[in-house]
Amino acid sequence: MDNLILLAPPLLALLLAIYTRHIYIALFISLVLSESIIVGGNPALGFLGSIDRIANTFTDSGNTNIFLFCLLIGVLIVYMRDSGGVTALAHSMIRGPFSKTRRRAELSVASVGSGIFIETNISLLGTGILGRTLYDAHKLSRERLAYIIDSTSSPISVILLLNAWGAYADRLIEPFGFENSTTVVVGSVGWNFYAFLAIALVFFVAITGKAFGPLRNAQYDSQVSSAQEKIVATKPLYMWLPIVFLIGGAFFFMYWTGRGNITAGSGSQSILWAITITVILLAFLLRLDKVFSGKELQEKAFSGIGEMVPMVAILLLAIAFGASIRELGTGQYIADLGTAYLPPFAIPALLFFIAGIMSFVTGTSWGTYGILIPIAMPLSIATGLPPSLALGAVLGGGVFGDHCSPISDTTLIASLASGCDHISHVVTQLPYALFAALVAIALYLAAGLWVV
Repeated sequence: MDNLILLAPPLLALLLAIYTRHIYIALFISLVLSESIIVGGNPALGFLGSIDRIANTFTDSGNTNIFLFCLLIGVLIVYMRDSGGVTALAHSMIRGPFSKTRRRAELSVASVGSGIFIETNISLLGTGILGRTLYDAHKLSRERLAYIIDSTSSPISVILLLNAWGAYADRLIEPFGFENSTTVVVGSVGWNFYAFLAIALVFFVAITGKAFGPLRNAQYDSQVSSAQEKIVATKPLYMWLPIVFLIGGAFFFMYWTGRGNITAGSGSQSILWAITITVILLAFLLRLDKVFSGKELQEKAFSGIGEMVPMVAILLLAIAFGASIRELGTGQYIADLGTAYLPPFAIPALLFFIAGIMSFVTGTSWGTYGILIPIAMPLSIATGLPPSLALGAVLGGGVFGDHCSPISDTTLIASLASGCDHISHVVTQLPYALFAALVAIALYLAAGLWVV
């Protein structure tokens, strides 16, 4: 019975997340409970220990690198958006060969969404604003656009993990003693069935023009408008140049820090260097072209940082909570239970399912990863399953729940960026997410049987 108390912190986190719909409250209160158990049941000492646990996350330079990267991404988003670069790129595409046919227009949006894997908000806002012009030209519904941009942004970010998603996953699994945590993260790509299926469905819709479920009946509405459309177009350069520079810089620094081996490079350090140089470059360019004054650049930088604070808060609490339940021994206890009562082949499918449910009810895949990855890693080690398979299942499940959840930040931003009614977007995307999830569960069961 005493060992059962080790399950209390993650169970409380899950229940609070479902009841309150606030992952911050769920993670912090569960962290206090975990720390209280560690010190022998004293809640006052547990509260103080929680503060120390959160503060200690900054003693790891890798964690701090990721926090700074997320804040600087917010600056980059605001610079690209408010400078008119995103709008200008949309206008240039509508004048080019990309809008000649319905198929070209949808493939263009899907391709751009799949190409911007550095950050989901950049992908959603960029392709959303870009796609509105193209979709309106062919009288395609905004629900269709919202589905395309939402089902490429997170799935591509969790497949091409040279971004904050990959660095975050790396930070969560590094303490479990793998020879190379980056190799585990990279290896999860091949096991992320849901993400691949979601992207495949997007391109099927774009190429064939066919749709099923409520999306098939969604109609074009000429009255739809969005506040972003009021931004005056300037130069496409202000959008595509920083993205190219950021991606290229991240690859270069991964190669450099890995001494010729990208997978051995420091992900957190590389993306921090790349984003810092990119933001400075874009700020210099915008000042040189007199798009913004020095004061405006400063104000917009702080505005962008403010937009990313909620994500950094989740990241901070998730890393602290993961460290706490590792010290408590929760992951190892669940691993022991799993080896005793669960057939190993079913574990990947179960992890995917639980991650999907949790992400759905909380509206955040990152909060889900913070709770489940510290549990999934010991479970995979104890049962002999490849850790990359367990990680891929959790990552994919988080994205699935995100796609279904009406309170997900990415779902909300997709609706906003495309100028689509939010509930209409959730309803029209749901059949595609469920179809991909069912196929993914079957594949995880097959994968479990194959590797056991």
